[in-house]
Amino acid sequence: MSNNIVNILLVEDDEIDAEFIQRAFKNERIANPLTIESDGVDALDRLRGTNGKERLETPFLILLDLNLPRMDGLHFLKEL
Repeated sequence: MSNNIVNILLVEDDEIDAEFIQRAFKNERIANPLTIESDGVDALDRLRGTNGKERLETPFLILLDLNLPRMDGLHFLKEL
């Protein structure tokens, strides 16, 4: 990787939980780009750059809720 930016993909359908993680990152001065998707289908679209979503540069960290609508976390991992 030419730059040292490590992208983080958060797959979380609960807005309060997502805000909690954003606050925790801010408090710990974690400045990495954080992309949030609400379910496994949208997360896969983001990773692949399909269905009108801009492709996310290879994330080195995915924070994944297992209980998601449309495609849960375990099915997301299997598809990934």
